[in-house]
Amino acid sequence: MHEIGVVRSMIKTVTEFAEANDIKEVSEIVLDIGELSLVIPKYVEDIYPVVVEDTWLKDTKLVINIVPGMAECDECNELFNVIEHEGYCPNCGSFEKTVLSGQDFLIKEIHIPED
Repeated sequence: MHEIGVVRSMIKTVTEFAEANDIKEVSEIVLDIGELSLVIPKYVEDIYPVVVEDTWLKDTKLVINIVPGMAECDECNELFNVIEHEGYCPNCGSFEKTVLSGQDFLIKEIHIPED
């Protein structure tokens, strides 16, 4: 389960950003996790509370947005969801494609409490 390393790295990035911007409290962290990123959102969600339990982020809410793994067929230019169609173009059956989205793991937003 490499998700624990991914979560630790994300916490490090958020902490460094907070220190550099004199942020003392974070209420919510919003992540975009692509369907093709090889990071399993459920594992991130499950491991997050354990990783942050003894840190300054222990009360921070984690929000995960799943980004669809979309591709364009190199043969017929059809746009399709890679997961839904098991990597094959639903129009022509080709496996040749250009992936357009869904490979990223991104810290999209860091919310701080309003005063």
